[in-house]
Amino acid sequence: MKALADTPAARGLEDDAAVLEVGGETLVLTHDAMAEGTHWIPGTDPFDIAWKLVATNLSDLAAKGAQPVGVLLSHTLGEGDERFIEGLSAILGEYEVPLLGGDTVAAKGPRTLGLTAIGRATHTPVPSRSGAQVGDGVYVCGLIGEAMAGHHELQRLEREKETGPQPEFAGDIPRPYVPDPLFVEAFLRPRPLLEEGQRLAPHVTAMMDVSDGLFLDASRMAKASGVTLSIEVDAVPHSDRFRERAAQGNQLDVMSKGWPMRMAACRWGDDYALLFTAPDKARLPVEANLIGRVTKGTGSPLLVDGKPPREDTPLGYQH
Repeated sequence: MKALADTPAARGLEDDAAVLEVGGETLVLTHDAMAEGTHWIPGTDPFDIAWKLVATNLSDLAAKGAQPVGVLLSHTLGEGDERFIEGLSAILGEYEVPLLGGDTVAAKGPRTLGLTAIGRATHTPVPSRSGAQVGDGVYVCGLIGEAMAGHHELQRLEREKETGPQPEFAGDIPRPYVPDPLFVEAFLRPRPLLEEGQRLAPHVTAMMDVSDGLFLDASRMAKASGVTLSIEVDAVPHSDRFRERAAQGNQLDVMSKGWPMRMAACRWGDDYALLFTAPDKARLPVEANLIGRVTKGTGSPLLVDGKPPREDTPLGYQH
């Protein structure tokens, strides 16, 4: 595939988006797809599917500091289309993004949806994954782990439908589980950091959104830049409610695969925070957390608390 993408606009397929010069304008184009059974669980409200499909693409534009111009939708017709349109209308209205066109098809089997988002660069050169410099700070704008916790909440509700209410702790009276609505919303309806990305674009050396896991995406940035990103787990930003949940013990074992909850969150994804590097002298215009440093290549693109991750341990989600 990379051999076919031999124009400068494709950036070697190593970035979140294509960057195309048209006349005196710099356009940013990105395309993401979602597949039933992989990107949404059975019974998900089509409103939320539409929201997330648009949000993930707008997040790619945010990582380029781009202002959305419009979107093109590829939609497989099926049950719940009216709710899908409601969700589509809601997020496009929320971010003032027009629907420019696309296509609808009828097909058997699991549904696949695709969306192309088109943006206008607000700063050139457009940030890439490949600009991180030795000595830069590594930052995250946004929170890590909310979506993982939200997915767990929904999974727990699904299990409870089969088994009935379960006690939280031994000796407790079984009560119906009440999910945290903020966690659930973070998973189902992520909010792309468009304004933050536009404000950061003039100040960063590299930037991308966190979609497949902080560790995996940091590793990708490091490889693209020919450096090593050294990350301190304790510096990774989490909400207070997430920290409280993590302090309660391994309530997310079903998701964390035995890792401590905060470590698992760095490998999970769906956060849509912005990961970026910037020199110390940069005066950042948005709130962000310094989580590490860019160092010379060490043989491993990523260091976690000073050590390379184990090679047999996944860093994030890969298809």
